[in-house]
Amino acid sequence: MYNKMKKIFIYILLFLLPSAWIFVSCDLETAPTTDVSGSSLFDNPTSAKVALNGIYRAMYYFNENLTDNYHQAFGVSAHVLVAEVMGEDLVQAAAGNGWFWSDCLYTAKNGISSTYGRPYDLWTSYYSWISNANYIIASQETMEGAQEDIDYVVGQAYAIRAYCYHYLAMLFSRTYIGHENEPCVPIYTEPTTAETEGQPRATVQAVYKLVMDDINTAIDMLQNAPSRDHKSHINYYVANGIKARICLTTNNWSEAAAAAQIARGGASIGSSTDVLSGLNDIGLKNVLWGVEIITDQSTGYGGLFSHMDKKGARYATNAPKQINRLLYAKMGATDIRRQWWDVADDYNQVKLLYADPGDATGDYLWVRTEEMILTEAEAQCRLGNEPAARSLLMELMAERDPEYTVTKTGTSLGNLTMDWTNSLLEEILVQRRIELWGEYGCIYDIKRLKQGFTRTPEIGWPTDTLLNGTNTQNPETYAWVMTIPQAEFDANPNMDSSTDQNPLNDGI
Repeated sequence: MYNKMKKIFIYILLFLLPSAWIFVSCDLETAPTTDVSGSSLFDNPTSAKVALNGIYRAMYYFNENLTDNYHQAFGVSAHVLVAEVMGEDLVQAAAGNGWFWSDCLYTAKNGISSTYGRPYDLWTSYYSWISNANYIIASQETMEGAQEDIDYVVGQAYAIRAYCYHYLAMLFSRTYIGHENEPCVPIYTEPTTAETEGQPRATVQAVYKLVMDDINTAIDMLQNAPSRDHKSHINYYVANGIKARICLTTNNWSEAAAAAQIARGGASIGSSTDVLSGLNDIGLKNVLWGVEIITDQSTGYGGLFSHMDKKGARYATNAPKQINRLLYAKMGATDIRRQWWDVADDYNQVKLLYADPGDATGDYLWVRTEEMILTEAEAQCRLGNEPAARSLLMELMAERDPEYTVTKTGTSLGNLTMDWTNSLLEEILVQRRIELWGEYGCIYDIKRLKQGFTRTPEIGWPTDTLLNGTNTQNPETYAWVMTIPQAEFDANPNMDSSTDQNPLNDGI
C-alpha cells in the first residue's frame, strides 16, 4: 500500500456518557497507539472497543487524509450524496461553491493527481477504515476476556471490513454480474505497517468472496454478542442489513431476502410522525444504524444537513437539492412522502433537515428498516414469490399512503430507469427510489440493475448537468466507475497506471 496509506490514524473515542466523547489519535505505522503502550490497546475487548469507536468516528468526520476540500468529505454520508448526485433522482439545482458539483458533472474523476479530490477521498477513507479494522481482527486470537465480549468487538470489525470492500468494489469497478473477472481493488487483510507491500488489483469476484466471508463471520460472531452500546455500533441486525445490500449486488436473491427479513427485526416501520420529522434522530424506531452528532463533533458547514437543508440557511441555499419531477409524480395524491419536497419552492427537499440549525447538529441515519422491507420485497419478486412481494410492499405503504394498492405482476424493466413497464418489480423499485431518496446512493442501484438513465430539463436538471457527451444510457459504461488516485500508483510497485487505471470517460 502506498506511503500515504501507511500513515493511517485511528481516531480513538471513549464513551463516558451517551453524548460525551473524548478523542486522541495514534499513528498505526509504528504502533497501535502513542497513548496506550504498544499492542495493549487490543489486549482485551474494553480497550479494543476504544479503537473500534475510533473507526466509527472517522466514518462520519472529515477525512483527515486530505490536504484540503473537507467540506465535501465527511465520511459515509458524503459518499452517499456523491452516489445520489451521480444519478437522476436527486437534482442538484446549482453549482454553489462547487461542493459535489464535480460529482454531479462526472468531472470528479479528473482529479487523479489531487490529494484532496474525490478519488483520493474515497480511496483513503475506505482503506483507512479497513486498516484499522484489520488491527482489531488480528487480535482475535490473543485478546483476553469473555468470548461474547471479544465477539462483540471483533465481529463489528469484520462487518466494517466487509462494508468497506463492498463500497470500494461498487465505486472502483463495474457491477458484479457479468464483470466477475474484471479488476477491482487491492485486498489487505493484515495490519499495514511500513513494510507492507502494495498489492495488485484483485478481481471483482475475489473481492466479493472476501466481502461475503467477512459479513458471514460478523453475523456469526454478533448473533450471541451482548446488546450494543450505542446505535452507531453494528449489531446482528445491522450486519444482516449490510449482507442484504451485498446480496442485491451479487443477485443472490434468496440470501438477500433472508438477511433483510432478519435485519428488519431490529426496528419497525416509521410512522408519518417518524418520517416527517427531518430524519435526523437515531432514536427513531425505524433506525437500524446511524450516528449521533453532538455539538462538539458537528462538522458544521461541511456536513450532510448543510448540503441538504435549505431551510437551515446554510450551504444548501446556494446549491438546492430537489427531486426528479417525474419520480415525484409517481406518488399518489395521499402519499405522506409528498411532504418531503416543497413543490412551491421548485421541489426542494425538506426530508433531511437539521435537528438544530444553530448548532449544526442532526444525526446521520445510515440504515432504516424500510430499506430492508423493500429489499426483501424485491428479492421475493425476483424469486417468483409475487404474493409475498406485494404483501411486503403493502406493509410499508400502509404507513405511507392509505389509498395505495398493488396488483401488478412480472419482473420486466425498461432499458432506462424511466422507460416504464408497469411490472411489479418496477413498482417495488419506484417505491425504493422514493423512500430512500437522498439516503442510499441511487447510482449503486442503477449499476446493479443494469439500466441507463437520461437527465432532462423536464425532470428538473439544469442545462449544465445534462451530461451531453457522456453515455449514461449504456449500463456497461465506465462513467460510474471512479478513477484510482495517482498516489496509489506512485508508491505501489504492483500497480501500473498504464494498465490498471480505470477509464476517464465512459469507456464504451
